[in-house]
Amino acid sequence: MINFKKVYIIAEAGVNHNGSFNLAKKLIFEAKKTGADAIKFQSFNADKLAIKKTPLAKYQKKKISQISTHYQMLKKLELSELEIRGLNKFAKKLKIDFISTPFDVNSAKLLNSLNVKYFKTASPDLSDYYLHKYLSSTNKKVIISTGMSNVSEIKKCIKFYRKKNIILMHCVSSYPAPDESLNLKCLSILKEYSSQVGYSDHSLNNTAAIIAVSLGAKVVEKHFTLNNKMRGPDHFFSLNPNKFKEFVDQIRTAEKMLGEKKKECQKIETEIKKISIKSVVAYKNLKKGEKITLNNICLKRPNSGISGFDVKKIVGKKLNKNIKKDQSVKLSDFVN
Repeated sequence: MINFKKVYIIAEAGVNHNGSFNLAKKLIFEAKKTGADAIKFQSFNADKLAIKKTPLAKYQKKKISQISTHYQMLKKLELSELEIRGLNKFAKKLKIDFISTPFDVNSAKLLNSLNVKYFKTASPDLSDYYLHKYLSSTNKKVIISTGMSNVSEIKKCIKFYRKKNIILMHCVSSYPAPDESLNLKCLSILKEYSSQVGYSDHSLNNTAAIIAVSLGAKVVEKHFTLNNKMRGPDHFFSLNPNKFKEFVDQIRTAEKMLGEKKKECQKIETEIKKISIKSVVAYKNLKKGEKITLNNICLKRPNSGISGFDVKKIVGKKLNKNIKKDQSVKLSDFVN
């Protein structure tokens, strides 16, 4: 069962290796230094993923030169089986989780043979019958992105799975995603369908991810690059190593601030509690045998006597000693 106790942070390298195995290794190395829990790539065969006339998205056209189709872009960004195996081995050596999004069953089978901890599916593949049928058969934990979908489509996808085996990721499939599109409140809807929820962040700042964590997201991913000026479809809206380190640090700070679902006096509050909370004192000089009324006592600091919650419990009781004005009244001061 997926049950992340702390937020699981994924550095989404995706295709930011630009087709270079050495660059991909460098991404793993730098991701580890940022404090990310996992590095994620993409596993696909361009011939199985897109027909050759599939056009580029507008944001891709702006960032890629001398390529006219989506297929051509994918072909240049493929990682071979040997490279995937090598990257997984390198990640294990550095003790950072290796994840790669499979876009077809054969890619998923390769990743399964590497005994990856988690599968992660992309938003466009929510409707891929063959992929989800296979992934569910492995009984491994699957993190499912839900960009571009509605609740009805999500329900169709998760019929393959047991609720405890999935994490649904809120995602807005726009690169980048403007603030007004983020719709983070829908995390509460996703909680109805999976054991935990997450957020795949395509915004241009860290605020959205921090809000998502405050709303219960236990997995957060953000695109990761070595340099925003590199040529490629995703570099421009990704975080470089320094920025990703800030991202991780801010998520961890948010976790500390959120604390636990309980309300009690904390250790750091005890000193102030002893001083600043009021307790019962004599409003004036009181004599032995005098009855306590609401008019001859009051509440003042410090917290050294009877609590204000218990005032009515002592009204009508007789004192067994004289008490001076502002002296703390205690339970031992009364006639039994």
